Amino acid sequence: MSSNRAIAYTGPGHVEVQDIPYPTFELQDGPGVNPANVGRALPHAAILKVVTTNICGSDQHMVRGRTTAPENLVLGHEITGEVIETGPGVEFIKEGDLCSVPFNIACGRCRNCKERLTGICLNVNPDRPGSAYGYVDMGGWVGGQAEYVLVPYADWNLLKFPDKDQAMEKILDLTMLSDIFPTGFHGAVTSGVGVGSTVYVAGAGPVGLAAAASAQLLGAAVVVVGDLNADRLEQARSFGCETIDVSKGDPGDQLEQLLGVPEVDCGIDAVGFEARGHGEGSSQEAPATVLNSLMTITRAGGGLGIPGLYVTGDPGGVDEAAQEGSLSLRLGLGWAKSHSFMTGQCPVMKYHRGLMMAILHDRVQIAKAVNATTVSLDEAPQAYADFDSGVAKKYVIDPHGLVG
Repeated sequence: MSSNRAIAYTGPGHVEVQDIPYPTFELQDGPGVNPANVGRALPHAAILKVVTTNICGSDQHMVRGRTTAPENLVLGHEITGEVIETGPGVEFIKEGDLCSVPFNIACGRCRNCKERLTGICLNVNPDRPGSAYGYVDMGGWVGGQAEYVLVPYADWNLLKFPDKDQAMEKILDLTMLSDIFPTGFHGAVTSGVGVGSTVYVAGAGPVGLAAAASAQLLGAAVVVVGDLNADRLEQARSFGCETIDVSKGDPGDQLEQLLGVPEVDCGIDAVGFEARGHGEGSSQEAPATVLNSLMTITRAGGGLGIPGLYVTGDPGGVDEAAQEGSLSLRLGLGWAKSHSFMTGQCPVMKYHRGLMMAILHDRVQIAKAVNATTVSLDEAPQAYADFDSGVAKKYVIDPHGLVG
């Protein structure tokens, strides 16, 4: 049997490379695995040799100790890999196929999957609708920041690239299809972005940058990105976004200086539950700040897309309410302005094929927009630390040295 190494969460602020079992066609017990999932037979699965796997801001929430993730949980839900073995129930995916893996694990059989709501599949997580690799409370499916990973329901979940050589030439773009590109695109679509829209994206991390690039792809007239981090704001400007530094004051005032009016058509929250205040309060955590500011600066009748992560359990929350995901929102303002809201996991399969075609035909350069930076598996713990410090990079782990 082959060996396998992976990145595991070992306690607040720490990850390490560990030896872990090679995948089998049965879900084994381990950190975070729901007991009801232990022993689950997976004849419909495929084993992949991981080509690229990315560090996500959602991983950082766990590593900071801001969730109930157990120690030694193997991380990683952004996966691209080559199929090296298939179970007896796999019919269409073949050995040698190079594929993108949606971070949502979905069965393809339940009502939600059939309605393209693959982010809330009903059959893969006994705890709640929806599942993902290497993530807290998501059923215990082993993460993909590893050399090898198992993908269940392979015929349904895997997006095969049509030309392997072409895909490897664009691998740093295509690796973003597993999560942040569709997630950012989902934020833009659900906020109502279209030709001529004015858009405000809260947060210049990788998802925020992906949302900004997506808004441009959808035809937005102006995309404004707000953040506290000067390097990340510079990265947003590198591909044509306007920017505002929210530590310098109210976003509405700065928007008026840019647009002539203090509001936009569409607002996107790419920050989530670890948001900080604006202006003089920017050093203090204030988890409702972004959502409340978006309702203020989004025009009446506009939309809010919310790809930023919010959780039901946050041990590090600023108060008891925040620790259970209860935030003080000005919902009355959103109601009065007839805003639409869309939250939750992005249903990656709804978008990833179209975005793949946009990449393959040079309609978008998402790797450049998010500043994709390759590291080895052994370099990943330092990349986690660097990412947590706020560097304007999207780290891509190359476990086998295949990217070059």
